[in-house]
Amino acid sequence: MRFLFVHGTGVRRERHDALFALVLDRLTARFPGATVDSCFWGERFGATLSADGRSVPGLGAPGTVPGPDEEEIAEWGLLIADPLCELRVLAEAGWDTAGGGHPDDDPDGDTFAMPGVQSAGDRVLELLTAVRGVPDGGEQAALLLGTGLAAGFPAALESVSRSAEAARAGDRAAGETQARELAKALARAVTAAALASAGADADCTGAERDRLVELITARLGGDARFPGARAAAVLGRLALRVTTQPLLNAWRGSLTVGATPALGDILRYQARGADLRAFLHERITAEPGPTVLIGHSLGGIALVDLLALAAARGEPVPGVELLVTVGSQAPFLYELGALAGVVPGTKLPYAFPRWLNVYDRQDVLSYLAEPVFPGDPRVSDQEIGSRQPFPACHSAYWKQDSLYARIERAVAEAEIG
Repeated sequence: MRFLFVHGTGVRRERHDALFALVLDRLTARFPGATVDSCFWGERFGATLSADGRSVPGLGAPGTVPGPDEEEIAEWGLLIADPLCELRVLAEAGWDTAGGGHPDDDPDGDTFAMPGVQSAGDRVLELLTAVRGVPDGGEQAALLLGTGLAAGFPAALESVSRSAEAARAGDRAAGETQARELAKALARAVTAAALASAGADADCTGAERDRLVELITARLGGDARFPGARAAAVLGRLALRVTTQPLLNAWRGSLTVGATPALGDILRYQARGADLRAFLHERITAEPGPTVLIGHSLGGIALVDLLALAAARGEPVPGVELLVTVGSQAPFLYELGALAGVVPGTKLPYAFPRWLNVYDRQDVLSYLAEPVFPGDPRVSDQEIGSRQPFPACHSAYWKQDSLYARIERAVAEAEIG
């Protein structure tokens, strides 16, 4: 009996050798008379950046001082990720001049407001809670409908108006200057929450976003052109540290280059998978069977495609008695119609071998095969767990005795000698 291990995406020589040494040790311990081979394909058929990443904007370019637009984009990036972040600054830091703040923060403020008298900030919040849904007509209604924000606007308004951050910021806004800043912060929070709700369905430019903020601010008695004070300064500094363009360039470069072996291998396989399948066929048939194929991640996808295509042609790959996929996306790709060998809604070809599919429910790159091939006795799923979160769990299968125990049971059930 022979085992042939096929690694997954992103694996290159050093990683392959360490991984295969582990698989070899575990398999030979359970199958002392078996031959255990590996099919290393990463360097020959894996992806590389042929132009050294020159397609990536900003990659390798010297850092520059961010311009005003970049700072604004960075701020809105933080707001969309957390619409209440600006209000949270006001709620925590506020404008409390009596507590040591600069008296020029709000020359109109009334630190000694009478108990029970409504503050300027509370009046702004009262105006906000009076706004409900999309107005029947006018510029704001047209703007919300035209940007794809109308559906999520009422919920965005509700979430901001009822937030503890808004209430606390309102309590601390005593004077008219502070109230104007609060009005602008609330308008930005509502707009950011609507944008976050719409996600990729939002069709909104920066100019449209800013106009929406102006309209909402005006309804709250403020002026969007009023320069923010403490909250804007804090948010601006944070945005500069986190999301300025030079850093974005660095992130884009590191993400692109870093993801090239993993994501690139998948994309390359989808475009030119025939070459890898031909290589696998050559390696499988180089030695006589019976053969157990073990494919991890993309390696499992390629094996499912190869075996299905060959069986459909009436030329099954000789000697293959059992396929084991580990952390495989093949069932999901079948549902999408992205497998080369099986069309959605059709059964596995008659000559397709037994298939053991091993998954970890914490591994977001592992999927179930039995439900998409119902009633096929050749297909079985087996869950194991490493107690690791993703992505560590995607590689943690190979140290678990339960994986090899399940392979041993599958070999016995298939009566592979």
